[in-house]
Amino acid sequence: MCRAVLLAVVVARVVFGAGPVVSKVEPPDWPAGPRPITLRMLVSGSGLAGAVVHCSLTTGGVKVSSSGTHLFFDLTVPAGTKPGSYPIEIRTASGAANAAFAVAAPLAATGRFQGFSPEDIIYLIMPDRFANGDPSNDDPAISRGMHNRAKSRYYHGGDLDGIIQHLPYLKDLGVTALWLTPVYDNANRLNERETYDDGAITDYHGYGATDFYAVDEHLGTVDKFRELVDKAHAAGIKVIQDQVANHTGPYHAWAQDPPTPTWLNGSEAKHLANDWRVWTLMDPHATPATRRSTLEGWFVNILPDLNQNDPEVARYLTQNTLWWIGRTGIDGIREDTLPYAPRTFWRDWTAAIRQSYPRFRVVGEVFDGDPGLVSFFQGGKARFDGVDSGVDTLFDFPLQGAVVNVFGGTAPIRELSQVLAHDALYVDPTRLVTFAGLHDQARFMNGKGATADGLVRAFAFLMTARGIPMIYYGDEIGMPGGNDPDNRRDFPGGWREDSRNAFEKSGRTAAEEQMFLAIRRLAHLRNASAALRTGRMIDLLVTDDVYAFARVSQQDRAIVIFNNGASDATLHVPLAGAQVADGTTLEDAYGSAPAAHASGGALEIRLPARTVAIYR
Repeated sequence: MCRAVLLAVVVARVVFGAGPVVSKVEPPDWPAGPRPITLRMLVSGSGLAGAVVHCSLTTGGVKVSSSGTHLFFDLTVPAGTKPGSYPIEIRTASGAANAAFAVAAPLAATGRFQGFSPEDIIYLIMPDRFANGDPSNDDPAISRGMHNRAKSRYYHGGDLDGIIQHLPYLKDLGVTALWLTPVYDNANRLNERETYDDGAITDYHGYGATDFYAVDEHLGTVDKFRELVDKAHAAGIKVIQDQVANHTGPYHAWAQDPPTPTWLNGSEAKHLANDWRVWTLMDPHATPATRRSTLEGWFVNILPDLNQNDPEVARYLTQNTLWWIGRTGIDGIREDTLPYAPRTFWRDWTAAIRQSYPRFRVVGEVFDGDPGLVSFFQGGKARFDGVDSGVDTLFDFPLQGAVVNVFGGTAPIRELSQVLAHDALYVDPTRLVTFAGLHDQARFMNGKGATADGLVRAFAFLMTARGIPMIYYGDEIGMPGGNDPDNRRDFPGGWREDSRNAFEKSGRTAAEEQMFLAIRRLAHLRNASAALRTGRMIDLLVTDDVYAFARVSQQDRAIVIFNNGASDATLHVPLAGAQVADGTTLEDAYGSAPAAHASGGALEIRLPARTVAIYR
């Protein structure tokens, strides 16, 4: 019996004649568990018409595509199945082929599948642009000519080893969770479907999947991803995987040969283009026809749109998610392009996750600045369509827009409070992921009026306000960058040939070091304060220049005061609801503001222009 491996290698053997050929088995393996599970297997190859399937595990439900290139069947893994190899024989009238399938040892639940919450600080990494820990995978034999650091849309060499090697840096910064952009295997050739400046690109970003059960060779392997998860956990850092259930990359084999006639919405030759009319999905007056292009359209008119209304597609995607969780021990998922798949699919998908991993959490991407629209997609209650999506939380794009405007110098600080006033629309606004920028937007420092001090104040707000704060890699040192791909520059020092190493104090400029220390201090303050992480948020004072609020928990309380104006200000801050008794002296735990004394139910303080104080 062959040993169990994380990524089973499919071996096809023609026994006689022009028999069946097997090129791929999905899933390639499955972890043993305390309950039986029936998997829906997908075998791809040729000559599969009329096939019967044999295995020492129970099989059934065989279905073959009309082309004879895809075969579905049920495979039952009983409770307590011994880990090892369980070969599958596929036989037709013309011959037979053997394919490998393995049952792997289950992962212990302790310290895994933990979910994420307002207790955490997330750090977003695009692996190809963070650090090159293994130069040997820069230009793999299977995909030559796609690595070139001088080209912004080619692979640059960052990989999973690079992240592993910098876990101590992330731990020191105060990070407690990592979100990695997709690690799926992408095309082994240049992408000539999506071109810029008349030139082909690579799918270095990970969003052009060609194999949902493999890691791209430029980044590592499934084993290496599991190692990253284990070592992050050992450092007290959770891992959130980026998944994409809405579409595949343009070079996925399904684009030419879908496993079922309805596997995709349309075909390469004939399909709708997505026009991003997301508001129609929450509109009770909309018709299926007005929503169709949003739910079935192909992104940028080239990304094959998966049809989750096909039961085989829904089963495949759900199984794939459970495989990644069970095989690697991840703690959460960031789901790309959430609105563009049916809400009924998300309902069933999240229910399947929760059944096996009750602590696991999902954050969905709804890229829109309207809190009414964004809030519609948070699970926890049924909406007008009768569907509760079950999606735990979302990215707070509405608040992000206000953060950039306010601390970038183009809006009064009351805009933050005005956005937060919509929190009643959400099932749970405290779970929203808050941020100043991410990989799909120009960086904060690219703004016309952006300053380093402004970015620090932005993070001061994110680290003290409700929600789960997130740092986009490099923002802790004020990395610049315009729109994609300029916002995805290499982290300085992540490559051995770099002239300086900003992962270390000695390699940071004075301005970078000042920003790093400020954001590190804010992160550690949050990590040390129950009030800043989970306390109720109470607005105390809101003007065009000043925003003061309290965070109050059973164990702790904090008073956060921003003077975002251009002049020093003497402030009278009411303390109603802040649980600060008269006669209490509060100290600024962050900066150098003078101590403040509560008297007459208020604080009288003077704050310099464009500063923040965190009183405790």
